[in-house]
Amino acid sequence: MAKRRLERERGRREAVADMSEDLSEGEKGDTVGDFLAHGESNRGRLPRISSVETMEAWASQQKERKWYIVLISLHGLIRGENMELGRDSDTGGQVKYVVELARALGSMPGVYRVDLLTRQVSSPEVDWSYGEPTEMLPPRNSEGLNEMGESSGAYLIRIPFGPRDKYIPKELLWPYLSEFVDGALSHIIQMSKVLGEQVGGGHPVWPVAIHGHYADAGDSAALLSGALNVPMLFTGHSLGRDKLEQLLRQGRLSRDEINSTYKIMRRIEAEEISLDASETVITSTRQEIEEQWRLYDGFDPILGRKLRARIRRNVSCYGRFMPRMAVIPPGMEFHHIVPHDGDMDGETEGNEDGKSPDPHIWGEIMHFFTNPRKPMILALARPDPKKNLTTLVKAFGECRPLQELANLTLIMGNRDDVDEMSSTNASVLLSILKLIDKYDLYGQVAYPKHHKQSDVPDIYRLAAKTKGVFINPAFIEPFGLTLIEAAAYGLPIVATRNGGPVDIHRVLDNGLLVDPHNQQSIADALLKLVADKQLWAKCRANGLKNIHLFSWPEHCKTYLTKIASCKPRQPRWLRNDDDDENSESDSPSDSLRDIQDISLNLKFSLDGDKNVGKENGDGSLDLDDRKSKLETAVLSWSRGVQKSTQKSGSTDKGDQNSGAGKFPALRRRKYMFVIAVDCGASTGLSESVKRIFDALEKEKAEGSIGFILATSFNMSELRSFLVSERLNPTDFDAFICNSGGDLYYSSLHSDENPFVVDLYYHSHIEYRWGGEGLRKTLVRWAASITDKKGDDKEHIVVEDEKNSADYCYSFKVCKPGVVPPVRELRKVMRIQALRCHVIYCQNGSKINVIPVLASRCQALRYLYLRWGMDLSKVVVFVGESGDTDYEGLLGGVHKSVILKGVCSGESSQLHANRSYPLTDVVAFDNPNLIQTSEDCSCAELRDSLEKLGVLKS
Repeated sequence: MAKRRLERERGRREAVADMSEDLSEGEKGDTVGDFLAHGESNRGRLPRISSVETMEAWASQQKERKWYIVLISLHGLIRGENMELGRDSDTGGQVKYVVELARALGSMPGVYRVDLLTRQVSSPEVDWSYGEPTEMLPPRNSEGLNEMGESSGAYLIRIPFGPRDKYIPKELLWPYLSEFVDGALSHIIQMSKVLGEQVGGGHPVWPVAIHGHYADAGDSAALLSGALNVPMLFTGHSLGRDKLEQLLRQGRLSRDEINSTYKIMRRIEAEEISLDASETVITSTRQEIEEQWRLYDGFDPILGRKLRARIRRNVSCYGRFMPRMAVIPPGMEFHHIVPHDGDMDGETEGNEDGKSPDPHIWGEIMHFFTNPRKPMILALARPDPKKNLTTLVKAFGECRPLQELANLTLIMGNRDDVDEMSSTNASVLLSILKLIDKYDLYGQVAYPKHHKQSDVPDIYRLAAKTKGVFINPAFIEPFGLTLIEAAAYGLPIVATRNGGPVDIHRVLDNGLLVDPHNQQSIADALLKLVADKQLWAKCRANGLKNIHLFSWPEHCKTYLTKIASCKPRQPRWLRNDDDDENSESDSPSDSLRDIQDISLNLKFSLDGDKNVGKENGDGSLDLDDRKSKLETAVLSWSRGVQKSTQKSGSTDKGDQNSGAGKFPALRRRKYMFVIAVDCGASTGLSESVKRIFDALEKEKAEGSIGFILATSFNMSELRSFLVSERLNPTDFDAFICNSGGDLYYSSLHSDENPFVVDLYYHSHIEYRWGGEGLRKTLVRWAASITDKKGDDKEHIVVEDEKNSADYCYSFKVCKPGVVPPVRELRKVMRIQALRCHVIYCQNGSKINVIPVLASRCQALRYLYLRWGMDLSKVVVFVGESGDTDYEGLLGGVHKSVILKGVCSGESSQLHANRSYPLTDVVAFDNPNLIQTSEDCSCAELRDSLEKLGVLKS
C-alpha cells in the first residue's frame, strides 16, 4: 500500500507538471471530500424527485426519446420470476438488482427498450427456464406503463457461451467472454436494425449506453462499447482489489492460492479496463469510492478533480481522462408492500375470524422456537465467510440477556444436502451448527432448509409482527438492498458500518451501525433495539417515512440523467439502406457506392501526418478541419472515378463478373482467413503465409475465400514485406496494421498505391486517445528506462518516430530482456489518467501504443459491424505464442488454428508479462480451436480445417 501511494503521488506530480502552466484555485483542492462534493453537494439529503408532480413534469420532457439501453450481468442463474437467490454464491443480490433495474428502466418515459444480457444455461442440473433465449420482464406496476411498441419494454436475453451443458461458477467464465461478446454484438446489431424500422425512421437505433455489472460483464461491456463506439457505464458490485487485501489480511491463503481459486488478478485487470473504458462508474455508496475504487491505478479522485476543473474552463487536459463517479442508491419496488401493524400478542392465529391462513414459511420458521412470541432477529444471507454469520451467532450465544429477549432466524439460501454444497458454504454452515450446539441455542435459533423468493416478503412481515430487528453483519456490504427491503416492512436495522449501509442509514436513520469484527458491538446494538421499545418505534417510523427515496422510479430518473450527460457516440458512417448485402449484383454503381461509402477512405500518404488536429479541452483531437479537407478531397476523387467508370462502360464487365469491381471484396467471401502469426523475423511469417496460401489454393482461385493480414507492422513495413516476399497486395482483402491501430483495404483502382485506408475506423477507435500528451509521457517513460553499467546509462527503449502513426506510437526496444513488463507500462499510464492499449510485439523488440479499445481482434469485430463479415465464418491462424494481445485472437465465435512449431518459445517472455496465466483466459478445449502438428504439411493443414468444418473432405 505504501508503494502504491508513492507511485500514485509520483504519477500525479508528473501529470500536474504537464498541466502546470495554467492551474487555477479550483484545481488545488486535495481532499476526496472536495472531489466527491463536486456536482453532488446535497448527496446526504438525496435531492431527487420528491413528488408525483415533479415526476410527471420530468416524464413529459422525456417522451420524445426512444432510447435503447443494454445491461450485462453474466454469472449466476437469472430469470424474471422465482429467482433462486442464495442457491449458490453467484446467485445473490446482484441478480435481483439487475433484473429489477431492467424491469424499472423498461417502464420509464423516454426508454423504448432495455435488454439485460446474460448467459444461456442449458444444463440438466438447473431449471429449463435458464435455457430460454428470451424472457420478457413485464413491469410490476401497470400504472407506470409507457407507450408500448412492437419490441418495446424490458427483456432478458440469454447468449450461449462457454460449455453448453454445464453451469459453471464465475471464476471459470473468463476464457469464454470473447464468445459472449461476439454473440452479444450480433444481437445488438440485429436489434438496432429492428428498432430502426420501428422508431428510427429506417436508421439503426444504437444503444445509448452499455452497462456492465461486475468485473466479467465490465470487461465484456468495454469490448462491446469499443466495437460499437457507444458509451459504457460500469457497476462493480464488489471489487477485486478490496477482496484480495481482505484475503491477504486473513492470512489463510497465499497470493498464488488466492489467484488460483478466485482468478483475482484477471478480475482486477478487468476492473482496470472498465475504468479505462467507462464514461461513468455507478456506485451505491461513497465508501466504495473513498476506500475501494481509489485502490485502482486507473482512478485518482484528486487528479480527477483537477481534470474536471480544466474541462469546465475549456483548458487542455493533455490527453488525460478520468471516469465520473456517480452515487445512486439502489432502488426497490414498494407498491405491493404493506407494513405490518399487528403483533404476536394481538394476532395469534392468522386463520381466525375468517382471515387468510398464515403463510407456510411462518410455520417452517416458528417450529424451531420454544417461545415464538419473542422478537425475532432476522439475518438473510447465504452462508459465505464474508457475510459474517458466525460472528452473529457467537454474539447471540454469548449474550444471555439477548437470548432471553429474542430469537434468532438465519435464512441462508436453500440446501438439500450439506455434502452437495460448495466447500466454502458447507464449512460456514457446519460452523454455525457447531456454535448452536456449543451455546445450547436449540429452541432459540431457526435455520430453515428451503424458502422461495416469493416467501421473502412473508419472512420480513413475520419479523415485523414480532417487533423484531433486521441485521446485516457482513464485513462489507456493497449495496445493502436487504436493508432497504427490511425498512420498507417496518423493521429497524443493525448493519455493518462498511459500505452501502452507511449511506442508507444517513437517509433513513432507522437503526444502528456496528463494527462487524466486534462481536460485543453487535450484541450491544441488538440488545439496545430489542429492549428499548421507544427506540424501536422511532427507528421503525423513520424508516417508513423516508423509504420512498429509494423507489425504482427515483433511482431510474437519476440513472437516466447520468446517461444523458454522456457524450453521445455511435458508428459514424452512413450506410445506405439499399446496400445489397445479399445481392449478387456487381455493377459499376455498386462499386461506386462502396467507394463513396467507405467514409473518407482517401488514397493519401502511407504514414499520414501525425497529430494534425488540435486538442479540445478534454484532450481529444479536434479533427473538424482535417475532416472537412478530406471530405472535399474524397468527393472530388470519387467523382473522378465515377467519370472514368462511365467512360469504360462495358469494357469492365469481365472484371465485374470475377468480382473485381466490388469494394471491399470481403463482403462476398464465404470464409475469411486471418493470418495473425507474430514471428520475430519476417521469414517465419512468410513461410506461414505461403503454406496457408498453398493449402487453400483451390478455394483462393475460385474467389470463395479471402485473406486478411493482421500484424504489428506499420504500412511501410507491411509494404516492404509484401515486396520482399513477392506477394501481391490484392492477395489480401484487408490489412490490420499497427496491432489494430490502422485498417486498410486492397484496391484494384490504383497501381500506384493499392491500399485504401478506412478513416472511419480511426473515428471508431479514437475514444480517449491521448494524442500528443500521451506521446510526450511515453517518451519521458522511455527516457527513464536505462541499463546502468558503471557510470554509463544505456537507453533500453527509444521512440521510433519514423514508424509511428496517428493512432499508433511505436518504440524500439534495444534490450528486450531488460525492459519492464507490459503491465508496468500500463500501470504507469493509468496512474497518470492516460488511457491506451500497450502491446509488446515482434518478440519484444517493439512496443506499439494504440487507443484503449483498439486491437486486432476488435478490428475483426469492426469489419463485422461495417461490412457484415460473419465472424463465425472467420478462421484466425496464430503461432504457439505471439504479441501481448495474443490471447484476444484465441476466443470468440471464430475458428482458431494454432500452428505448432511457429513462434514456439519466441514470445515466452511476453506471455510472462501478464499478471495471470494464459489458461485463465483461453479455453484450449474449445471446439473452435485446433492445434496442428509441428511443421504441418498443406494436406495436414487442410485436414485441420476440415475438422473445424471449414472445408469439406
